[in-house]
Amino acid sequence: MADSKMADAAATPVLTVQDLEAWYGESHILHGINFNVNAGEVVTLLGRNGAGKTTTLKSVMGIIGKRTGSIRFGDQDITRTSSDKIARMGVAFCPEERGIFASLDVRENLLLPPVVRPGGLSLDQIFDRFPNLKERLDSQGTKLSGGEQQMLAIARILRTGARFLMLDEPTEGLAPVIIQQIGHTIARLKKEGFTILLVEQNFRFAATVADRYYIVEHGKVIDGFKNSDLQANMDKLHTYLGV
Repeated sequence: MADSKMADAAATPVLTVQDLEAWYGESHILHGINFNVNAGEVVTLLGRNGAGKTTTLKSVMGIIGKRTGSIRFGDQDITRTSSDKIARMGVAFCPEERGIFASLDVRENLLLPPVVRPGGLSLDQIFDRFPNLKERLDSQGTKLSGGEQQMLAIARILRTGARFLMLDEPTEGLAPVIIQQIGHTIARLKKEGFTILLVEQNFRFAATVADRYYIVEHGKVIDGFKNSDLQANMDKLHTYLGV
């Protein structure tokens, strides 16, 4: 399958997902997902709405109650591990809805999540990446633009010490200038040794940051390729994504 085509003998898997199935109540959403993420790379899950991309991230994070198969983080099986324990291992999830606290100001939102591991970014380091947030430090969440909310959502998980980041649709509904800034931030985080699993609808944005892609359709990974093979796969990609 796609994994064998993209295998790198020198790569170190940080996340390995095999035969993952997941349910919301009686609704069977994932039907045997298989993929891996290697240390220090950006991997993007692409697919249409409802394909199962977000459910995959939530399953890795332990938020989906009913799941089977195998999820390994490093050498540990986390398939049945609770989300709070997964967070303490250094995994962080930034949801599509951002999840910031509207009644709290930027400073309070940044300081609220606990530090789970050493090595988290300081506030000064965060402001270096997101100078807009320093200017809005005393502004409530309700007064932030969509772009500022997204910056805050990403900045908040960088404080925790997590080194494996899962970002769900970080560019959704944002202005091009903000999308560009988020792209620069992801590229910088990669250079600093973070590993990132990204869910995106905007494959043009993904192409600026991703090392590899997996295509998710009807709860399965149906294809995968490296960024260097993107142009050769454009026709297939248009068919998969309906663009």
